[in-house]
Amino acid sequence: MPSLGFAHVKGTRHEARPGAVVDAHGPVGDREFCFVDVERRQVLKTVQNPRLIRMTTSLADGTLTITLPDGRSASGVPVGSGEHLICCYWKRPVELELTDGPHSELASEWLGKPVRLARAHRGDVVYGAGLSIVTTASMRELADRSGHHELLDEAARFRATLVLDTDEPFIEETWRGRDVTVNVPGIGALRVRIGSPIARCAILDLDPITGERGSNLLKTLAASRPRNEAGEPYFGVNAEIIETSAAPDT
Repeated sequence: MPSLGFAHVKGTRHEARPGAVVDAHGPVGDREFCFVDVERRQVLKTVQNPRLIRMTTSLADGTLTITLPDGRSASGVPVGSGEHLICCYWKRPVELELTDGPHSELASEWLGKPVRLARAHRGDVVYGAGLSIVTTASMRELADRSGHHELLDEAARFRATLVLDTDEPFIEETWRGRDVTVNVPGIGALRVRIGSPIARCAILDLDPITGERGSNLLKTLAASRPRNEAGEPYFGVNAEIIETSAAPDT
């Protein structure tokens, strides 16, 4: 059954969001915020800051709550401070607004360095397209090839917006340029256009709950899958929203 997930704060725990609202740009609230190293003008990325994964988030009526595994939390409406800065994100500049509130202090303590919570323009701290898709058949094939048999229970490693049930591994790559309708429980029908394959990095080897390194998934992919010019193997596909329809009331 298709499922949808994302993180409200870039790099934090990727979680299922069954009640999400989806519009033409993707899920509302998807990576709406990020943590910033102000001195270096850098957006924090999970692969360099794996402790981010252990932070969970919720966003309701404008109130953002961040919770740590030890039970500490910070909750409040992230209010723009009026401070704007240009940061580097994957070698491209993004304009962010720093926020006031308790979230930055909690994150700084947890990460062991000063950071600020910032609000991003829609899609600015999203690596690829507004949607990313992985499929169960492709994950099963990778699980068998790598010996990492629990992979289907760890789909959050791929941090994909949509997980689709399929029978044929990598069939999603043959859909490029096609429009596909996906019915997501609790969200409704999404008509999406399939785009390019997604190049993968070392984040795959981070446990999606603890952030600890310890799998050989990236190495397995690199040995068995097509790669881009940088040697990064492909897994999953980008997509864009063409049309949405709300789920019927139950």
